[in-house]
Formats: sequence, C-alpha cells, structure tokens
Amino acid sequence: MESIIWLAPFVFLLAGTVKGALGIGLPTTVIAVLSQVTDPRVAIAVGLLPVITSNLWQVYREGGWREPFLRFWPYAATLGVSIFLFSGVAAEATPETVTLATGIAIAIFAAANLYRRPPPLPRRWERPAQIGFGLASGVMGGLTGLWSPPLLIMLLSMRLPKSEMVRSMGLLFLLGGAPMFAGYVVNRLITMEIFLWSLVMLIPTFLGFTLGERVRRKMADARFQKAVLVFFLLMGLNMIRRGLMG
Repeated sequence: MESIIWLAPFVFLLAGTVKGALGIGLPTTVIAVLSQVTDPRVAIAVGLLPVITSNLWQVYREGGWREPFLRFWPYAATLGVSIFLFSGVAAEATPETVTLATGIAIAIFAAANLYRRPPPLPRRWERPAQIGFGLASGVMGGLTGLWSPPLLIMLLSMRLPKSEMVRSMGLLFLLGGAPMFAGYVVNRLITMEIFLWSLVMLIPTFLGFTLGERVRRKMADARFQKAVLVFFLLMGLNMIRRGLMG
C-alpha cells in the first residue's frame, strides 16, 4: 500500500471526474493508473467501495431501477455468480497474469468504445445473449476487476435510449460490484488496511464526481470521451507489455 498512498487520492479524484462526466470509467481509471505502480489486485480491491457507492448514487439519482432489473435479471444473475466464483482465480494467479489479463480487458474496453456501434441485437435473442454476456463479464470481472466491456457491447447493441442506458449501467455495475466485493473478502484479497483505504477514497471519488458533472455540461461529450478512451488504450497496452515481459 505504501507505493500508492500519495498517488491514490489524485487517481480517485480523476476517476470520479470521469465517472461524473461519462457515467462510466471509474474502475477502469483506478485500475489502469494504480496498476502501473502496484499489484492490480490491490488496485481492484481499493476501488471496490467507491465503485459500489458511486453506482448506488447513480441509481438513486436516475431512479426507476425496477424496469431495468426486470429486463436484465438474466445478465445480473449470471454476472453475480460467475464474478464471485472467478474472483477466486484472481487470488491464485500470479501478478504478471493478472496484469496481462487486466491490460487486455482495458484495451478491449477502449477499442470497443472507440469503434463504431456493434450490430443491433434482435429482441428475441436478448435472454440467451444476456446469459452469454453475463458469463463473459463475470469471467473478465473476477480476474481483472473490469466487467464493463461485454456489458457495454450488449447495451449498445440493444440501441437503448440514453436515459435508459444510464439507469441500466448504474444498476448492473452495482449488481456486479457487490458479489465481487464478497468474493474478494472470502478469498482474503481485502485486508483491513485495504478496506479502510477504500473507505477513505470515497471522499476524492465524490468530489471528482461533482466536478465531472460540471465538466460534462461545459465540454463536448465526444471530445472528452475520445480523450479518456485513448488514455485507457495506452494504459492497457502498457500493462500488456508489462505482463508479457514479467
């Protein structure tokens, strides 16, 4: 933890700003930056409470959680079970393996969002697709702490209205964060020191969230989003390099 004590508050301030501006990107920012100087599992663990609470706040602010839950419960159920189980894999993996897998997940996230929208998903295929995307998210999330790439691809392919997509993202990120936190506790990846640091990081996270909402009103969404995604892509590629080189 000593290696990130002075860096972490600034990283969570940045991550909260990204989350407030775009509605996504808090865990990606935290893991992408802190993993450059510490074990990715430490970065993931420290970020879990801010991820859960910020998405709880997003769900509260947006309201109307019942409708997206009834629509996306197959994804949420599959995600919850698989992310809990695969968090045990992260506990046994080497730091190099986790670094490589996390870098790949971040690079996929950035590339998928820089690229054009995926083809539309017919409504009749939604339920089996949700199970497949939920499993992919759970495997990726349990190992790397990032389950958003498959989720975002799924939601974009459904062509949801903006407000409905924001509500759905907040709820599904929340429903993924809770079982992952439980999995990290069971596998002893969250110590009391890490838990307390995660609790303290709520302060810069919500300061950044407030700042991000102001940024969103003043800056062109497309330009800000592209800059953030390019940053993620570079961080992900650097983590892939580190994972391969050991």
